[in-house]
Amino acid sequence: MHEMAICTALLEQIEGIAREHSARVSRVHLSVGPLSGVEPRLLERAYQVVCVGTVAENSELVVKEAAVRVRCRNCGAESSASAQRLLCAECGNWQTELTGGDELLLLKVELSKESLAVMASPD
Repeated sequence: MHEMAICTALLEQIEGIAREHSARVSRVHLSVGPLSGVEPRLLERAYQVVCVGTVAENSELVVKEAAVRVRCRNCGAESSASAQRLLCAECGNWQTELTGGDELLLLKVELSKESLAVMASPD
């Protein structure tokens, strides 16, 4: 499952952000396109496993599904499309370029300084 490798790389990024701000991670927001090759449900499960024992442990992963967008090579219009039919919504042409829907983007990391004190306690 490549979602585990993706989450490991994601965790490296968010741990760096948390270290920079001396905080714990409370919530992570991602945008995942249907053509990204990533299964959001599996990503959420892998995220929980990868975060155990880190500054992101017990943080929430919020996954927003990105829309599939295409630009028509015929009429130049940019429009939404389905993952199975990448047709121009304006003229119906099949000669389109994908402009969105294949991405996996880290949108936002929410941090919490309060829980860092609990993590650093000598108990």
